[in-house]
Amino acid sequence: MMKKYIQLVTVCLASLLFCTAQVAGAQDREYINPNAGSSGSPFSGAVRTDDTLYISGMLGLENGAVPADPAQEARNVLDAIQGTLEAAGMTMDDLVYVQIFCSDVSHYDAFNAVYRTYFSQEYPARAFIGAGTLLFDARFEIQAIAVRR
Repeated sequence: MMKKYIQLVTVCLASLLFCTAQVAGAQDREYINPNAGSSGSPFSGAVRTDDTLYISGMLGLENGAVPADPAQEARNVLDAIQGTLEAAGMTMDDLVYVQIFCSDVSHYDAFNAVYRTYFSQEYPARAFIGAGTLLFDARFEIQAIAVRR
């Protein structure tokens, strides 16, 4: 009886140690562009845990101003997303979810014309949200989640 009890306790302790190691491993984080909020905003450009990258909302400004052309602004913000992914060793094809906030949904077609050119495989899941006024009067703000393929 005592031998079975010791075996049970040993198995339970081993399971507990394994689970603890799994949780501790999941807590490892890498901050990509940790000074993204250098204007005083308290955020990092992206945070990676394991093979998942969480990308903060990004704008497509040029020298702090909104470009005159919505397509150029879309290129700028997608280039910023792409640069963040590359800094994390990923590509646009690693994106699994993209959320676009747009100040005026009449820019939907212009955005999509540019967006399509950034992917070589399947498109990620996505939301395009009419959000009203965005910071700095931007037309687009994008946040995303990527998982390494």
